[in-house]
Amino acid sequence: MRPDAVFNNRDLQSTQERLRSNSIENSEKNNKPSSKTEETGVLPRSILSTLNRLKVELDPSAEEEVVKNFRTSQRRTLISVRLVLLLVIVPFLTFQISKNLVIGPLVDRFRNPEQATMFLNYEMEEKALEEMRKSEERLKFQSFLNGGEELSAVEIEKRLQERVAEIAEEFRAESSNAIKNVFADLLSVGAFIWLLLMSKRELAVLKEFFDQIVYGLSDSAKAFIIILFTDVFVGFHSPHGWEVILSSVSRHLGLPENHDFIFLFIATFPVILDTIFKYWIFRYLNRISPSAVATYRNMNE
Repeated sequence: MRPDAVFNNRDLQSTQERLRSNSIENSEKNNKPSSKTEETGVLPRSILSTLNRLKVELDPSAEEEVVKNFRTSQRRTLISVRLVLLLVIVPFLTFQISKNLVIGPLVDRFRNPEQATMFLNYEMEEKALEEMRKSEERLKFQSFLNGGEELSAVEIEKRLQERVAEIAEEFRAESSNAIKNVFADLLSVGAFIWLLLMSKRELAVLKEFFDQIVYGLSDSAKAFIIILFTDVFVGFHSPHGWEVILSSVSRHLGLPENHDFIFLFIATFPVILDTIFKYWIFRYLNRISPSAVATYRNMNE
């Protein structure tokens, strides 16, 4: 499914041309030199703005302009929502379909369960040994609960062998699933990159859509969102969240949990994110909405 077939190219071009013309007109109005009389003004600005609003409302073509702007905004919203859905659904479907229908059968066919490696890393082996010790202790505990009659060593060994066989089968399946995840993830990432490369015009519309939403929020809403994101990703409790995420990714790919790498990542990456947030606030938000920055500082203190 090509994105070019999903999106209407004529609507995209007309939407972008209208957005571009509106931005050019706004920049020309903002950059137009004003005289001293225009700066001071004979009448108050409130009266002038009221007169201008009445002039626009009495204009016969005002209704057509409002409808045209509404249709342009509607097309931009539809294009943005479709692109976001495609960016989420296409990689997810690629992962599930490729894993279950293509990669899974190939791995199961060429990877002999009897001769394949049971443990992909040493942590899996340690977990299996720990599970075996727990099973042995559980058997002894259950034997004490059953009227105090202790099981014989032969009976315990027999049940323990059955449990070890189950543990081995579980870890073989986990290792095989990790191998499938690696190849399926590569295909899903490739589908995501391909979708980005084929949707450059839609990405431009999506950027304008998000800019309109973000910069159209109130100052308190902007400050609330900034504080929420910074506290979640670079706040005091964020290292625990990053540790859980990295551990889950390691298990998903069948990699050992390298604690040195995890600690190094936690010590550097949140700091980099915090620097990026502060630079964005200083460089862009402070210029576009200084009142939002003031609200953010008051809420953060």
